[in-house]
Amino acid sequence: MTARTADRHTYTYTYTLRGPDNKPYRSCTPGTLGGHRRGKLYGRLDCPSALRATARGHYRRYRVFFADESAAIAAGYRPCAVCLPAHYQRWKAGPQESEERHVMNPLSGVDESVSPLVDPAEFAVLGDLPVPAAHTDAELAALLGLLTRSHSRIHSLAIGHSRDAASRASAEAFAAAWQAAGKDVLAIVDWPEQAASWLRPAQRLTAQAPDAWLIAAAPLGFAQLARRLRHSTDWDPRRTYAFAALGDSRVPALAGAHTLHGLRGATADGGTWHINRDWVTQLLPGEGESP
Repeated sequence: MTARTADRHTYTYTYTLRGPDNKPYRSCTPGTLGGHRRGKLYGRLDCPSALRATARGHYRRYRVFFADESAAIAAGYRPCAVCLPAHYQRWKAGPQESEERHVMNPLSGVDESVSPLVDPAEFAVLGDLPVPAAHTDAELAALLGLLTRSHSRIHSLAIGHSRDAASRASAEAFAAAWQAAGKDVLAIVDWPEQAASWLRPAQRLTAQAPDAWLIAAAPLGFAQLARRLRHSTDWDPRRTYAFAALGDSRVPALAGAHTLHGLRGATADGGTWHINRDWVTQLLPGEGESP
């Protein structure tokens, strides 16, 4: 708490807010909007999604506050889809990806506004990639086990899937099982196998800062989306779980060095797999959990 005396008045600065430059400052009046520093989104102070996350205890270190909406937008934050749905829809329908601002990474020299598409020559040498198959009960149970094991604090998910029938059905089945367990699905996002830019699905998957991500997808589209996720968002593959089609050694090769490090998932027979650096390790049912 800081106090300053001026013109016979004492001002007590008891609140820390974020300004339009995204830097913290002290204020004698509380903010009108709350935000999530990691997810770069803002919302109402009574947002049910934020209140649930705060009650679980692992949201607080990323919690920030703004004096008003203009400060939040200027700081680079996006509206919450739960408590500000109209604002979110306007943001979602904003400038087309073809109009993205060019942003050069000064370290890598990469234009991060350009979609990191996989060169056809890269996947041509890998042969036929795995095709998503209908999920099995054992696969679904193994995935649920990974996300709900005793030390897990995962409650909210964003689910992403390719547009093929098997991936869509797998995503829907997992969403139903997750919600039946009393947990939250914050977003369900789909994508094509080829796109001019992957920014829009990447932003939608990460906009609400879920505890984890669940993916049901074909390798090629997801490898390209993963490149965009790592380039342009706070997505963490170590908090991401997937169905069997992505547990193939060619998938991390497609995505690029260390892009998928930490990603894990389930096999059709109820085993598990995980990616360590660029290596895929599979465990048979009963051999233990992915690390």
